[in-house]
Amino acid sequence: MIVTTTPSVEGRRITDYRGVVVGEAILGANVFRDVFASITDIIGGRSGAYEKSLGEARETAFRELEERAAALVADAVVGVDLDYEVVNNMLMVSVSGTAVSLSQG
Repeated sequence: MIVTTTPSVEGRRITDYRGVVVGEAILGANVFRDVFASITDIIGGRSGAYEKSLGEARETAFRELEERAAALVADAVVGVDLDYEVVNNMLMVSVSGTAVSLSQG
């Protein structure tokens, strides 16, 4: 599955728009507690544990996006946007884009 922030895929023509697809993941409040409890993990102003949790949430959101695009029989997702938002002391990672079919070639 091709996933890109650009509105097209170089060298390929979009033949059909399958629809908007979204992937989401939420980090609960316990993740923040766990991260801040291990404050010794912070080196140079960065927290490896927090970055790992964010990375896992981002991967989950992208995996959901790709699964939803595949369910629409899409070849790619274009115009992808990645957002992070805080909702009720939880961090939500959301990724969205347009599932499309591409010409072969």
